[in-house]
Amino acid sequence: MKVSSYKGKIAYIMGGSSGIGLATARALFSKKAHVIIFSRGLEHLKSAVKAIERNRISDDQRLASAVMDVSNREMTVEILSNAVNEFGAPDILINSAGISYPQYFERIQFSKFDDIIKTNLYGSWNAIDVLLPRLIKTKGYIVNVSSMAGLIGVFGMTAYSASKYAVIGFSEALRSELRQYNVTVSVLCPPDVNTPMLENANRIKPQETKALSAAASIMGPGQVADSLLNAMTRGEFLIIPNASGKITHIIKRVVPGIAERVIDRKIKQVSKEDNSRRLS
Repeated sequence: MKVSSYKGKIAYIMGGSSGIGLATARALFSKKAHVIIFSRGLEHLKSAVKAIERNRISDDQRLASAVMDVSNREMTVEILSNAVNEFGAPDILINSAGISYPQYFERIQFSKFDDIIKTNLYGSWNAIDVLLPRLIKTKGYIVNVSSMAGLIGVFGMTAYSASKYAVIGFSEALRSELRQYNVTVSVLCPPDVNTPMLENANRIKPQETKALSAAASIMGPGQVADSLLNAMTRGEFLIIPNASGKITHIIKRVVPGIAERVIDRKIKQVSKEDNSRRLS
């Protein structure tokens, strides 16, 4: 189903205090939607609400926020249930909460992997599970945020890619199931985006991962948000917001060997030490 207008729509945005989530909240608010954002950090939420408020179009628009960790099942059930009672059933759910930890596989502690899976995958599951009965009534729209790393396994991103590949598979299956209820499901696969998460990731990325990232384009969160909302008006399922990402995806699907050779060649150029250094 396509979104003909965002005016008057109620949007719930997970991870709405920064990055793509915040940019999407601002874009929706500028189109006269009602917006409620959820995030773990109270101070970040306060700053985000101020930023979103600057995009107000009319006095009757509602804007709210709530502290919530989507990886915490019990908290998600409680907070989202309260939000529905106070704010109304959502027409749009954006699952953009996410974390990353780029590192060599053998240096990723299980606890880190567990956190990534719980936030990036379980977080989407938890929010949808709580809100689905309401979304069925509103014939709503669900957007799960994956990544280009969910379409192409990236060196140094084993945990992150695992979670984002899972989000795509989850979204495909969910799309098929919910079509009968006129609930639309899309999955967003952006490249690297200039966000706080990317800044943190760049501090710890292996050199090989940095080299691959440097060869790819970086988008601004506002650009991604605009592409997302435009794609939702067309009801697109797989949303890749930039041309280079679309081309890369096509090459990976049609001639995967070429994509792998290009990536492997780049990694070899960067690797200047023996692989034993990774095990030291």
